[in-house]
Amino acid sequence: MNDIKKEILITQDGSVTIHMPELNESYHSKHGAIQESYHVFIQNGLDLITDKKEVSILEIGFGTGLNAFITLLEAQKRNLKTNYTGIEAYPIDTSICEKLNYPELLNSIDKQEDFLNLHQAEWQKSTRISEVFTLEKYQMKFEDIIFENRFDLIYFDAFGYRVQPELWSEAIFSSMYNALKPRGILTTYACRSVISNNLKSAGFNIKKVPGPIGKREMTIAYKME
Repeated sequence: MNDIKKEILITQDGSVTIHMPELNESYHSKHGAIQESYHVFIQNGLDLITDKKEVSILEIGFGTGLNAFITLLEAQKRNLKTNYTGIEAYPIDTSICEKLNYPELLNSIDKQEDFLNLHQAEWQKSTRISEVFTLEKYQMKFEDIIFENRFDLIYFDAFGYRVQPELWSEAIFSSMYNALKPRGILTTYACRSVISNNLKSAGFNIKKVPGPIGKREMTIAYKME
């Protein structure tokens, strides 16, 4: 992925994303990067965690840092202590980070430094970004993930099945299942039948709900143990 050309694309809500023309794939929906992230990962993810004062989140596909930044803002609003772990095999260049307009569009230009700190934080090290938000990033492939009963919530934001079907396999979802605490939740924008079947085979109970703008459905998966 590092040697694939990346372009900045303005999505329909004015927020930017990264587009890879060779693959015809973008990091976020062309219908709006910010609206997609809020819908999939906050409204159908973080908002479902209602009984905790501290939450541990795993993001599969750290990418532009948008999901982490939105979660940081929400953690501060809610005074919710958040331990955030991001997995990314192919980090984006600093030159691209500087073109991402999320703090401005989220009326959080005063948090621009926090956003850049998400990207500049050292890998394989815990970094305190704010009083309530701590970040750990790991530069690794998803198939190398080994966590046990550690997370309350997983943001599964890998590239689409069309581009990388191996990232949506039963084996990957089994490792996600193991990474979650009992009654943990995995949320993702995807809803293909093959993905649903792989989630079920890994042990999850799944629920399809309305997707973000431009997508009919998305998936929430529950670990019921």
